[in-house]
Amino acid sequence: MRFRKRLPSLTALVTLEAVLRRKSFTTAATELGVTQAAVSRQIAALEEELGQPLFLRKHRAIEPTAACVSLGATLAKSFADIAESLEAMQSRSQDVVTIGATVAFSSFWLLPRLAEFRRANPGILVRVISQDSPIALDDGEIDVAIRYGMPPFNDGTVIASRGDVISPVCSPDYLRRRGSGSLRASDEFIETDVLDRSWYNWSQWVSLTGANIEVKPSLRFNHYTETIAAARAGQGIALGWRMLIGTFLEDGTLVSADASELAAEDRYNVIVPVKAKRSNARNLAAAWLAASLHR
Repeated sequence: MRFRKRLPSLTALVTLEAVLRRKSFTTAATELGVTQAAVSRQIAALEEELGQPLFLRKHRAIEPTAACVSLGATLAKSFADIAESLEAMQSRSQDVVTIGATVAFSSFWLLPRLAEFRRANPGILVRVISQDSPIALDDGEIDVAIRYGMPPFNDGTVIASRGDVISPVCSPDYLRRRGSGSLRASDEFIETDVLDRSWYNWSQWVSLTGANIEVKPSLRFNHYTETIAAARAGQGIALGWRMLIGTFLEDGTLVSADASELAAEDRYNVIVPVKAKRSNARNLAAAWLAASLHR
């Protein structure tokens, strides 16, 4: 190719990048597994080919020229891009499973449990795609997903399903400040403002439970993860989805603020795409998710 005629020795470029990153001929030589003299020869040859010095030699020190720094930045990015592309190719040749879920489900339920699956299956590479918008299953990217809703679904097969219970939760510190008893208008309520109304808001909660209370949220977030973070920080009462916040109830950073509960209408579903190619990684991940969902 023509560009090869325009490029210096690749070995010399790799050597230059190492010298700039290490700020030393000696440590660059150690990294590359060659002698310091070999590094010096590569840099000298590169300077000769480029027709200009790359370093200012000082007593026991080297200082790169401005042109050298600019070239080094380009080399570092280019080598990083090459390494990333090679890693992606290697990953595709290995056993990989891609799991899709909402941000809240991934953060609160999946990630605390994922180490268990990885320990049991060290040869499987796991990718997690977290998004609150609907996850498409027919493009081949997702191997198994956790979808909230009511089956059946036309793009996937449900292999496990579980409902949830919603109840008001807060931090132990907030509960001590407010005292025990039913919810009251003077409480500080935290709302999750999302377009997807499968997330219950406080207005729905009051209506469905028949609670005789006027709720005026004083704090609002557009992600449930932030709502729960604020509740754990003692900033008010949030609607707690038990499946999602179970670890926080167990470790005591969240407690029930009120005895009332509401059974959610829809369910969490472990679902595999209809058109998915069968693989050992997909089968193991799907089976593990199905079993974990019912623990």
